[in-house]
Amino acid sequence: MEKKWWHQSVVYQVYPRSFCDSNGDGIGDIQGIISKLDYLHKLGIDVIWLSPVYDSPMDDNGYDISNYQDIAKEFGTLKDMEQLIQEAKARDIKIIMDLVVNHTSDEHAWFIEAKKNKDNPYRDYYIWRKPSADGKPPNDLQSIFSGSAWELDETTNEYYLHLFSKKQPDLNWENDQVVKEIFDMMNWWLDKGIGGFRMDVIDLIGKEIDKGIIDNGPHLHPLLQSMNKATFGHRDVLTVGETWGATVDIAKLYSNPARDEVSMIFQFEHVTMSWDEEHGKWRPKPFDLIKLKEIFHKWQTGLGKQGWNSLFWNNHDLPRAVSKYGDDKHYRVESAKMLATTLHMMRGTPYIFQGEEIGMTNVSFESIDSYRDIETLNFYRDKLAEGFTHEEMMDGLWANSRDNARTPMHWHTSEYAGFTTGTPWIDVNPNYSDINVEAALADENSVFYHYQKLIQLRKELPVVVYGDFELLVPKDQQIFAYTRTLDGHKLLIVSNFSAEKATFHYKEAVNSCKTLLSNYGNTYDLQQALTLAPYESAIIQIG
Repeated sequence: MEKKWWHQSVVYQVYPRSFCDSNGDGIGDIQGIISKLDYLHKLGIDVIWLSPVYDSPMDDNGYDISNYQDIAKEFGTLKDMEQLIQEAKARDIKIIMDLVVNHTSDEHAWFIEAKKNKDNPYRDYYIWRKPSADGKPPNDLQSIFSGSAWELDETTNEYYLHLFSKKQPDLNWENDQVVKEIFDMMNWWLDKGIGGFRMDVIDLIGKEIDKGIIDNGPHLHPLLQSMNKATFGHRDVLTVGETWGATVDIAKLYSNPARDEVSMIFQFEHVTMSWDEEHGKWRPKPFDLIKLKEIFHKWQTGLGKQGWNSLFWNNHDLPRAVSKYGDDKHYRVESAKMLATTLHMMRGTPYIFQGEEIGMTNVSFESIDSYRDIETLNFYRDKLAEGFTHEEMMDGLWANSRDNARTPMHWHTSEYAGFTTGTPWIDVNPNYSDINVEAALADENSVFYHYQKLIQLRKELPVVVYGDFELLVPKDQQIFAYTRTLDGHKLLIVSNFSAEKATFHYKEAVNSCKTLLSNYGNTYDLQQALTLAPYESAIIQIG
């Protein structure tokens, strides 16, 4: 496989609305991000994935775009964005933009025109269907945000498709003019010097609604190959597709370099393994380490040299890693470090979500009125109507609401965690006085410095980037252990995923070994069994 700069890079996701507010309006902004670039440079990351900052009415916090070539006023100006790109570049950090092109806002100029009449030149930019014989939606397709995926436009008496909010009409990717407009826009941003794109729900753009095909449609990969050829293919940039329905075989179609599509994808099998079959994430199943290991093993070995992995525990749509997979009550620091070690030593490009590097946790708001996420609010209402109790739904929200990731970043102990001098758009997690950047930077044993060391190991050791992966003790209920091997170099990574002591014995003969990193500060001798403390993890160099 040809080596790429993003193979050894680490990406940090910034959710602008919640990162840092520079002007006191309670909403994070681009100048706030610029003010924290030195902090991110200290951490050691190479890339910032910037969640959408485009002009938007913010029905879905910026994932509903009304103008792809301007910036939302609450985030700043186009000049601010250009400054961010340049200031980041000066610190050897690239900016990748969030590309949201399955849908626009219903306030986009294209959709405003499309609604005027059926003969409007922009009508076919979107997906319309006539009502059924009884005047209802054309079929029973459901929105991902709950309810029907069809909304009636009373002016023309036709339904438009929205797989998400009714204020997010789906674009018609079978229209060549839509394709050209999107490609022109992508080149406009690439010419400004961005380092690539994260592609929101990109697996939906090839859908064939009338055949019931929503994701991974037959037009998807030809469209991506056309996109590659027309925009980023000749540029040295990172592209990552969000693909909820991907299998290993499908992932190879996306990320095999010979196919000229994208650098890598996000797959979510390790995320959805804990979701209930009927009620999804709102009634989560117990954590299953054996299943988690099975999934990671499949993805680490299945892509081989025909694709590239993305590595992540959490993002703006998911709960905080230490709350989902660790123990945020009794072993928050230990389990946060353990999770980082387990993930960052695998093959692939690691992604850190803002606050993960200081061990931020889920939030348990007491009232539904404190939540802001459209998906959370819709499902709370719908599930109560289905018979869920308020208490059951709050348990689901505390575990898996998207707002767990969206509370403001904790910078220090002043009011509102130093995020803003005003009133934040969403409440701050009350534990900010204990968990914040200022405290992390002052403590040499903090989660922050553990992440910093992991990032440095990836840059120093080719075996971390390109080594073969072998899973050990797959049926162990406590231990997640694996090796990475390359050109005679070997690493053992061993983690205790439990709050109890665990024993691990490395069964191969070992002449010598060196402990590179331990979240307890321990050193290890592999010639005898290891006794690991709760949530203990270690990276051991063999030979």
